[in-house]
Amino acid sequence: MAFVRTNDIDTYYEQRGVGPPVVFVHAAILAHSQWEHQVNALSDGYTTITYDIRGHGRTGGSEPASYSVELFADDLAALIAALDLEAPVICGLSLGGCIAQVYAATRPDEVAGIVLAETFTPEIFSRREWFQRSVMLRATIPFVRLIGYGRVETAMVWVQERLSRTKAGGDYEKVEQLREDVPKMNTNEFVKVIRAVAAFHKTEVDLAAISVPTLVLYGEHELPFVKQHAAKLKSKIPNAISREVPGAGHASNLDNPVFFEDALRRFLDGVAAEAA
Repeated sequence: MAFVRTNDIDTYYEQRGVGPPVVFVHAAILAHSQWEHQVNALSDGYTTITYDIRGHGRTGGSEPASYSVELFADDLAALIAALDLEAPVICGLSLGGCIAQVYAATRPDEVAGIVLAETFTPEIFSRREWFQRSVMLRATIPFVRLIGYGRVETAMVWVQERLSRTKAGGDYEKVEQLREDVPKMNTNEFVKVIRAVAAFHKTEVDLAAISVPTLVLYGEHELPFVKQHAAKLKSKIPNAISREVPGAGHASNLDNPVFFEDALRRFLDGVAAEAA
């Protein structure tokens, strides 16, 4: 177990392998273990770093009354500096992808490439999306205080499917098992994290400032608004490509790890070759 001091918190991280550095940033209410399959697949040729975002896992909570994606990006910058990583590739999923966008847009010279999986930009395209991304997330808070996150998430998936008029794919049992295997999140920390995600639309991110190679991944069965954002990321980031992950939902790295890792390795090999 390893901890490093970053922005007045002790951040839990794991580092494996030898080679160009890749930092993995997990989704909200999960932990570094979300990336175990990818770490096992890639650490033969890359230095892989996984960590628990502020409020999550072994890193745990902190004093600020509120969090933001910008704060999480500053924490990531502090982690990269503390570990003396030179121009890593940042791979983020969902909230992790939001953090990667902010990091790469504000520090374009400090990153070699980014991978944005199942994520979204600050822009909100419709009233339906506004309800899904902001209103509905905030509405979960009192229910989580009463009955816990797991049962609320099941209800949220059901509502999201009906709002989107589509069946959300993905293996939620894998996600739930990951949550069972990490320290339980404090309810107050859950509230701060969810409010940060729900407020991401207020963040200014200049996608055109992301000049490094970018891979955008989205699940075949992802919700429609997330697919819309994948298309926007591809069109607005100058050096971006996108891939649909067959048979996957919102956790594409868990739903189809073989395809995800193949796409990721091809991208990383390309970035490494360009830097050589």
